[in-house]
Amino acid sequence: MRIMGLDFGSKTVGVAVSDSLLLTAQGVEIIRRKEENKLRQSLARIEELIVEYGVEEIVLGLPKNMNATEGVRAELTKEFKEKLERRTGLPVVLWDERLTTVAADRAMMEAGIRRENRKEHVDKIAAVFILQGYLDRRSMQGERSKETQSV
Repeated sequence: MRIMGLDFGSKTVGVAVSDSLLLTAQGVEIIRRKEENKLRQSLARIEELIVEYGVEEIVLGLPKNMNATEGVRAELTKEFKEKLERRTGLPVVLWDERLTTVAADRAMMEAGIRRENRKEHVDKIAAVFILQGYLDRRSMQGERSKETQSV
């Protein structure tokens, strides 16, 4: 089993996939589209990647405002979630993605990637941060349930 992480933007979708042990997230690609509302090709590519990697669950970054309110981008993301669920038949979990793009940009800066080249990779790396956060939370919850069972 693998889990896919998605960073849904106005013209791109960053894609990451977990390893089969659900420990780490790896960036796969950035799906680009010419117009914001043209999602058919993006959804078709996501379906291809689901089959290729054996994905059984999707984590979709939910862009909240810093004060935890939801704006227009969050509403568009929720609509995309519904389309993903209908088209793929897989469960889609919304994951708070606040500061993932900032963290991705910082990681690239620390890695010495030039500013003009960062834009090419930021969505894919943000998808990695979204998925890794989800995997870490799953792992921590699993550890807690094991501790509770052994008491």
